[in-house]
Amino acid sequence: MRLPRLQGDGVAVRPLAASDLQACHDLYEEIGWSDPSLNAAENLSLRRDWLDWTLRSYDQLAALHQPPYGERAIIDHDQGFVGLVGIVPRLEPFGRLPGLGGRPAARRTPEVGLFWAVRPACQGRGYATAAARLVSAWLFETLGLARILAGTEADNAASIGVMRRLGMRIEPNPGPPSPGLDVTGILEAPGEP
Repeated sequence: MRLPRLQGDGVAVRPLAASDLQACHDLYEEIGWSDPSLNAAENLSLRRDWLDWTLRSYDQLAALHQPPYGERAIIDHDQGFVGLVGIVPRLEPFGRLPGLGGRPAARRTPEVGLFWAVRPACQGRGYATAAARLVSAWLFETLGLARILAGTEADNAASIGVMRRLGMRIEPNPGPPSPGLDVTGILEAPGEP
């Protein structure tokens, strides 16, 4: 169940490597995901720990026959590292969403989700869409998933745009606030109703 290197038109998705530490750190700094209470060296140390864990998780998840959760590098054939795309577990009350039952008191259910983050200087060029398309096609074909979900904040127009370009059905959260459930994109497997 290892996610192999995936090749697309002008973009590739590949497993991260230890040599990606600085690029990942720079991405987190640029998009404001670093811890503002820490200095640069402390944030770099956190990113190193995260990357070490990510690299080890590739082997551990494969050994346990689990989905290949975790982030991968988005690579432009000319520019190199431009961002991250990931397969993430999502645990939310998705049954609240109209397209997944519309039950106001729905309990949390696990789903397979997509994640993406692109360096600001590289945004608006289709990298997130291309990478997410490669990963979702692999997930549908290899794992036989019925659907894939992505979530974002209601004001994240760029991420919602990626969801739309992927063909996701966009559903706002109809119930009480829930982290990660402001807006959900739902991508059904090809041929599913």
